[in-house]
Amino acid sequence: MGEARMGKVKRLPRKIYDQELYRLQSELVDLQEWVRTEGARVVVVFEGRDAAGKGGAIKRVTERLNPRVARIAALPKPTERERTEWYFQRYVAHLPAAGEIVLFDRSWYNRAGVERVMGFCTQQEYTRFLHQCPIFERMLVEEGILLRKYWFSVSDREQQRRFQSRLDDPMRRWKLSPMDLESITRWEDYSRAKDEMMVHTDLPEAPWHVVESDDKRSARINMIAHLLSSIPYTTVKQERIKLPERPPPKGYERSPRDVQTYVPDHSATLTG
Repeated sequence: MGEARMGKVKRLPRKIYDQELYRLQSELVDLQEWVRTEGARVVVVFEGRDAAGKGGAIKRVTERLNPRVARIAALPKPTERERTEWYFQRYVAHLPAAGEIVLFDRSWYNRAGVERVMGFCTQQEYTRFLHQCPIFERMLVEEGILLRKYWFSVSDREQQRRFQSRLDDPMRRWKLSPMDLESITRWEDYSRAKDEMMVHTDLPEAPWHVVESDDKRSARINMIAHLLSSIPYTTVKQERIKLPERPPPKGYERSPRDVQTYVPDHSATLTG
C-alpha cells in the first residue's frame, strides 16, 4: 500500500533529528500528564506496509512515557475462539480507560489489508468490515475517545532495501516473516486494497494522516509533531518534589556476601 517513488531519499541529519526528537518527546511527557490528570482517552492507530517504519515510530513515542499511561497493543493472530467473535470485539478489549493512551501496532485494519489480500477473510466479511468500520470509529469519537490514524507510506525501492538489510543482519532477521516476503510479490494488490480502504474509512471525524516514511527520521518527527498538534492539551503544573532526609542509622548491618548468590561480574572480564 503506497506509491513507488523514484530518486535518492533525502535523510534528515542525525544531529537535527536528535535535537528535535528530544524536544518532541518532552512535549509527549506533557501530553501524558494532561491525559492522566484530565482523564482523557487517546487511541493512535499505526498502519502501513511491512517495513514502513511503524515500529520505530511507536518506540520513539513511548520510550520516555510511563507504560502505565501509554501502552502498546500489538495483537497476535486471532485464536479459534476469537475467530467466532464479532470482528471488532478483540480490539475493544484493548481500548483505553480514563487517563490512558493506547497505540495500536496494526489494528482492526488488518481485515482491509493482509486478510483481504491473502484471502484470510471472505468477501462477505470484508464487505461487512467496510460497512461497520466507519460506524465503529464514529462510536469511539462520540464516546469522547481521541482517535488518530496514521498510514506510513514507503516506496517499493525503499521497502526492498529494508527487507534486504534485515536479511543481512542476524539481529534483525526475525523481523522478516513469510507475510513480509509475500508482500513483495503482491505490491499492487496491497495498493488497491489500501486505496479501497481509504475511500470507505477516511472519515471527517477520524481522517487518515499519511506519513511519508522513506526517511525514517523525518517520518518519526513528522508523525509525533502532528500528533501533538492535533490534541488540545495544556501543560499541567507539577508539584515540586523534595527528597526527604534519611533517618539516622539504627544498627542495621548488611548480610555477608557469602550467604547470597550474586550475578557473576562479567563486566570485569571485558577489555577496551
